[in-house]
Amino acid sequence: MISISLTESPFRHSPISPSVHVAGGDGPYGNTYAALAQVDLSPARGKRVLLKPNIGRVAPPEAGITTHPQVVAAAIDAFREAGADVAVGESPILGVKTEEAFDAAGITLIAHEHDCLLIDMDARRFVEVPVPDGVAVNSLKVCPEVLEYDLVVSLPVMKMHMHTGVTLAVKNMKGCLWRRSKVDLHMLLPVEGHDEKPIDIAIADMSSVLRPHLSIIDGTVGMEGLGPSAGQVKPLGVIVVSADAFAADAIACKLMGTAAEDIPHLRIGAERGYGVIDLDCISVTPEGWQDWSSPFTPPPESLSIEFPNINVLDNQNMGVKTTHLTKAVPSPSS
Repeated sequence: MISISLTESPFRHSPISPSVHVAGGDGPYGNTYAALAQVDLSPARGKRVLLKPNIGRVAPPEAGITTHPQVVAAAIDAFREAGADVAVGESPILGVKTEEAFDAAGITLIAHEHDCLLIDMDARRFVEVPVPDGVAVNSLKVCPEVLEYDLVVSLPVMKMHMHTGVTLAVKNMKGCLWRRSKVDLHMLLPVEGHDEKPIDIAIADMSSVLRPHLSIIDGTVGMEGLGPSAGQVKPLGVIVVSADAFAADAIACKLMGTAAEDIPHLRIGAERGYGVIDLDCISVTPEGWQDWSSPFTPPPESLSIEFPNINVLDNQNMGVKTTHLTKAVPSPSS
């Protein structure tokens, strides 16, 4: 295992009063470029920058599942103008081929137009990284590019999530974990002495060693309800940018009509000092940014999954009955 320090951002000027920039009204490219124009990107000059969007599934941009290609395009342009060498990388969910996901999301076309390197971060062997302060996990299998690039930028989609409440800049870094090791965070046993779900604790653990240097949250077309992939499309038309991923997530939560304090992995991480979610401590521009807010329908409190045409053997009556079975799935807050 190797020790890393992917936690301190050269774009972050105050650890206790972070700045967040919101932009809307000018389309995905214009909003992203305008928000990034509020950040001094000069520390990226001469650096290798890895853009980590959410392209974890095979879906078109309008589905609200993957990062809009024009958001990625604007980020490529902004960092290149700052003098950086830029690449785009992803490690999708189990069973999804990275190339197919890039194609469907429109990222392959953008990369071709911008002569930008696309990276399948599952292609090479992982690097095992210790998590010294981990409670649910004590090491992570990390895609090697995450450690080789100078700066990592998280570009998630603004979405509700059936297991974690929301999935934004902090959780998007889970896509830096190698292949099926991402699934391992969903298979953990309850942590003794903790009421939170182990997945929430594990994401907070992950954020102790894998925090992006800059976050660009894509609220062009988000997802409400049963996110991250089975909910309803939610057009919002905003971009949120910050060097503090927790602060970016907190402002995104506010725009979505929820509170970061109610999202366990954000609350835990903030309590440990990994970032700021207290809105009173966050400087947000422009004034009136809350005018872009539009509450997202939260994930359902419980789910019922039907299994139709199941044959049930009745030993007492020696017969076979065809019926529907329903399985209740606990809610993200339970």
